Amino acid sequence: MSDASAIYLAVDLGAGSGRVIAGIMSQGKLSLEEVNRFENVPIQKEGGLFWDFEALWKGILEGLKLSVDRYGAEKILSIGVDTWGVDYGFLDADGKLLADLRHYRDPRNKGVMDDLFQRVSADTIFEKTGIQFMDINTLTQMGAVMQDPDSALPEAEQFLMIPDLIAHRLTGVAKCERTNASTTQLYDPVKKDWSRTLFKALGLSLDVAPELVEPGATLGVILPEIVEKTGLSSETKVVTVGSHDTASAVAAVPAEPSSNFAYLSSGTWSLLGVEIDEPIITQLAREYNFTNEVGVFDTIRLLKNINGLWLVQECRRVWKEEGNDWGYFDLAKMAAGAERLQSFIDPDDPRFAGRCDMPAEIAEYCRETGQIVPEGPAQILRLVTDSLALKVRFVLDRLEKLIDRPIDILHIIGGGGQNDQLNMSISSSINRPVIVGPYEATAAGNLMMQEVASGRLDSLEEGRDLIRNSFETKRFEPQHPKEWEEAYQRFSKLIN
Repeated sequence: MSDASAIYLAVDLGAGSGRVIAGIMSQGKLSLEEVNRFENVPIQKEGGLFWDFEALWKGILEGLKLSVDRYGAEKILSIGVDTWGVDYGFLDADGKLLADLRHYRDPRNKGVMDDLFQRVSADTIFEKTGIQFMDINTLTQMGAVMQDPDSALPEAEQFLMIPDLIAHRLTGVAKCERTNASTTQLYDPVKKDWSRTLFKALGLSLDVAPELVEPGATLGVILPEIVEKTGLSSETKVVTVGSHDTASAVAAVPAEPSSNFAYLSSGTWSLLGVEIDEPIITQLAREYNFTNEVGVFDTIRLLKNINGLWLVQECRRVWKEEGNDWGYFDLAKMAAGAERLQSFIDPDDPRFAGRCDMPAEIAEYCRETGQIVPEGPAQILRLVTDSLALKVRFVLDRLEKLIDRPIDILHIIGGGGQNDQLNMSISSSINRPVIVGPYEATAAGNLMMQEVASGRLDSLEEGRDLIRNSFETKRFEPQHPKEWEEAYQRFSKLIN
């Protein structure tokens, strides 16, 4: 283990904000200190929805500089970067970014999948990648690029995923970390390489595909220009972590050895799954639309995306525009005070996927389905909480069928775990205990893998020992089982 004088920095970008977080080892425990937090606000402009990459880069540099001011450059050993998956940028021959980065919710992706299926069947795509079908996937986005006569592709030397773009700016090294590559639906988890079949089907040259690198490796040292801008030591390393934020978060699940657990990474998306040794690419997995993404230490994360707290975020945005600037803890308290299990939505109905007047869309869904229409924010929030909990049960039932064994306990990690009302509802819905924490699982997993890259940890088991010793957790037990079972039967009929 590292001593207290060693500092690791996690650059952790989520869909709503970015952070630079310091990890400090002392007496066998890892502690986290947030150094800089900055907003991640998408840009809506003519032509689509984009990420403000330069604003994110500015926030990262500021966080690195503040870290030097706080801890001293000589104590900072390495930097690891994680972000959401699927999004990417094109670089030219000089390593310069060619165009603004498209947001995965960009409307140009709609309908592209149907065109792709004319060139390669859905069965073939799933057979080669094991990835669930979603409009946000890189495969679909690349299909949109191929249809765009004004795209940057003709000038592109290669593409890099967003965490790799940041690592490239820090080091000048252009490689793609494997966990994020696996989110693209262009990666073959069996052959552990890019899928030639799908690049050919797109008409996309494999020459633009970057070299792959494992998590827990040293990518390089920071560039002189970064030293000048931040004050970091020229010997500061950039190491690969689970650069897909969910890969880092799952690495930090504080599960006991050999425990029969599932995980739920709770945030803008709710990602529910299990950790397995080999991908499950079967007809049933295809039918259920599950995904096989790569985890750290050559594991597979068999999981499914559920549209998560995006629903609450959009409600909050609408209410704020109306003059009610409620915080997330306020919203959770409001939901707790409303009557449970009245009406439901399918969180994954396409109408809830993009920016919209979410409260109005929820009310309209209830009208269309002949349910009680929620009145006011508290009832809407309770409906969302109940619906998310019931969708977790629905997906967990299917997950057990895929792995052919029961799940005994659910670990909830990530920022959404701070919503105790949602945690309790999930426990009651699945009728199993739920253990919550750490809330900063992504950063914890990022920093844990930096310990691996430094040689101080040798296995995932050692890493999880560190997480269990470092962070407190909360346990929730199911309540009102008969009510929740009856509600689940109504919910199942609604969404099937």
